[in-house]
Amino acid sequence: MAAATVAEAIRGAALRLSATSDTARLDAEVLMAHALGVTRSQMLLGRMRDPEPQGFAVLVDRRALHEPVAYIRGVQEFFGLPFRVGPEVLIPRGDSEVLVETALTERPDARRVLDCGVGSGALLLAVLANLAQAEGIGIDRSAAALATARANAAALAVGGRARLLAADWHQPDWSAALGRFDLVLANPPYVEDDAALDASVRSYEPHGALFSGADGLDDYRVLVPQLPGLLAPGGLALVEIGHRQAQAVIAIGGAHGLHAHVRRDLGGRDRVVVFSMTNVQPA
Repeated sequence: MAAATVAEAIRGAALRLSATSDTARLDAEVLMAHALGVTRSQMLLGRMRDPEPQGFAVLVDRRALHEPVAYIRGVQEFFGLPFRVGPEVLIPRGDSEVLVETALTERPDARRVLDCGVGSGALLLAVLANLAQAEGIGIDRSAAALATARANAAALAVGGRARLLAADWHQPDWSAALGRFDLVLANPPYVEDDAALDASVRSYEPHGALFSGADGLDDYRVLVPQLPGLLAPGGLALVEIGHRQAQAVIAIGGAHGLHAHVRRDLGGRDRVVVFSMTNVQPA
């Protein structure tokens, strides 16, 4: 029996994955391109009649068990940059790009940047890659996440401007030696403990970076009151939120002297709260 072609194998994989993925055809194509060692465009334009490569079936097996495509490939694009990812870090998502866009729009002159909960480094490193004058510090309580962020900083050639440190905003004096910053970035855990999540998220992504109490606000209650002590004059703190959390997070900041406005994602949903010590209107 003749070996299946790439096109035939993709069709079979898409059919199988349709039971567990809303993007079955795309998943199959991305995994096939990964197995071939080419881009998806290169595959679609010139490799569809090739024989199915060894190893593709194993990749499909993993995806059929809900493992995220990004973890299977080991990489996720964010803000046009490739980031190494694994189960030690959250997968960077397109919704978070609005936080980077806001940083670049509202403080293009920033020289000191802090990322609270750096994970893969996506937020901090995307900002540094676009602000050549800036230096940054990324903190995380996970040693494995910090190792991934360091690898990404080196791969993106911004490692010389990024310090990645073990710290936890739940601990006293965690920021005592850090100083103040023009930009503070944060994508803290904000999912309710009992939230209904896709199996690819709940079963594979790190729970410590996802869940934050019964209402998803526990980490905001700890981190946001500390922001005034981290901001330099004119500084901004950009905090990602769940799309129903804006008013609650703004209220926490307001109780500690912070002014706020909200940036929305491409879907029109509240996504980033921008805090400052003065009433700054969005650009």
